[in-house]
Amino acid sequence: MDLSTIIILLVAGLFVGFINTLAGGGSVISLSSLILLGLPANVANGTNRIAILIQNIGAVGNFKRHNVLDSRKGLILSIPALLGAIVGSWIAADVNEQVISKAIGIVLIIMLLVMIFNPKKWIKGDEKLQKKKTGPGQVVIFFLIGIYGGFIHIGVGYALLAGIVLGAGYDLVKGNAIKVLIVLLWTPLSLLVFWYHHQIEWIYGLIMGLGNFAGALIASQMAVKRGAAFVRLVVIVVIIFMSAHLLGLIDLKAWLGIM
Repeated sequence: MDLSTIIILLVAGLFVGFINTLAGGGSVISLSSLILLGLPANVANGTNRIAILIQNIGAVGNFKRHNVLDSRKGLILSIPALLGAIVGSWIAADVNEQVISKAIGIVLIIMLLVMIFNPKKWIKGDEKLQKKKTGPGQVVIFFLIGIYGGFIHIGVGYALLAGIVLGAGYDLVKGNAIKVLIVLLWTPLSLLVFWYHHQIEWIYGLIMGLGNFAGALIASQMAVKRGAAFVRLVVIVVIIFMSAHLLGLIDLKAWLGIM
């Protein structure tokens, strides 16, 4: 492995860790970078899970240290999401994700409109909703989110944020803390599935993971210090670009010069 490959992995990881921790969709950068470096798409998908795991260890630790992580709720919601992620990882073996990507793009646009025209739900949260017990509807929603997360991961952060903020009543800072905890818990099992299918390049994933870790630490620190309004702004900007990319209106890979 030469120095240029190491630099690409670290820089891509830094951006991915930052974007994924505050919003989501950063995996479009990591997957594209890994494919550029010569990995088959399915191996890039599996290898990316190593970096995601390392990224979320850093983010969860930082959110926990600042007392914004509701571990109990995160663990409860992670159970159906984790089961869904296992299913999604098995599906990912040889399924074309283009149709799903288009559907996610449409969902992101709907989410964007809600964030713009009803910002209070995202910034202030709903304490009454937070205290409610997790119902069957939430279980089904997080199971389905888990399936998509296990399948391709790109954009799953938005789905988790929507479920946690709109469905469980948390603001964007606390919602992000729960989001990274859920992803941290499901990623090892998802990783095992890809390992079983021999779809992981460990050295690439570990090096990129160092960049992800640094980006996640920076993002979680900024989220705590600058609050939910800042996170909402970041999410809106990233959603605009991600939804346009998924719907084929722009090509983020070409813009980034990595494909």
